Amino acid sequence: MSTQQQAEKPMVAIFDIDGTLVDTNYQHALSWYRALRDKQFIVPIWQIHRAIGMGSDRVVTALLSEEVEKEHGDELRDAEGSHYEQMAGEVEPMKGAHDLLAELTERGHPIILASSAEESDVEHYLELLDAGDLIDAYTTSADVKASKPEPDIVHAAIEKAGGGVAVMIGDSTWDCKAASRAEVPSIGVLTGGFSEQELTEAGASIVFDSVEHLREHLRGVSLSDTVSGSDDG
Repeated sequence: MSTQQQAEKPMVAIFDIDGTLVDTNYQHALSWYRALRDKQFIVPIWQIHRAIGMGSDRVVTALLSEEVEKEHGDELRDAEGSHYEQMAGEVEPMKGAHDLLAELTERGHPIILASSAEESDVEHYLELLDAGDLIDAYTTSADVKASKPEPDIVHAAIEKAGGGVAVMIGDSTWDCKAASRAEVPSIGVLTGGFSEQELTEAGASIVFDSVEHLREHLRGVSLSDTVSGSDDG
């Protein structure tokens, strides 16, 4: 695709799911706490929260050590999944998430959901969001070799969109870092519990309170102008 063709094509909107479109971060933090505690690893939940958003294959090393990862990593991830399943019924979509996806679709933006979760989890979130007809594609764990903050998931999303100029919308520093490493701009939202300063320092071009706040902003400007900082159009 030529540079001119890319410029004429609407910007690809790459959305993180957990913590951005659906309210799951704190359930995941508590699930990790319980999984670790089951094995007598007591890690404060506030520290666990700092790791939510990175690939689950990195969490144990980040919170404990490579040695614990080698010995217990898979078992701890399975346990976290089991604890999370018990709270899955409490998960709700973020306010305005469905409407934002619908409005971006109406504007002609390709929408890719960028997740390294299992396909069944992504399908469940699509049902919650009532977004099956609004997105172009999604990624899963099968699409990436290295998880966030590595850029693989962003590259995979752009490939599924057929190329083009893209922006990543996410709630964690790990989303913004992955986008930066992929040389793609990012928009941050505060719904994951990271501060505006943290998201900006991780690479976010602009930060909103939520996807609903972003949706309200986009009533007056384009997605590309939002990333570039322009108020025109």
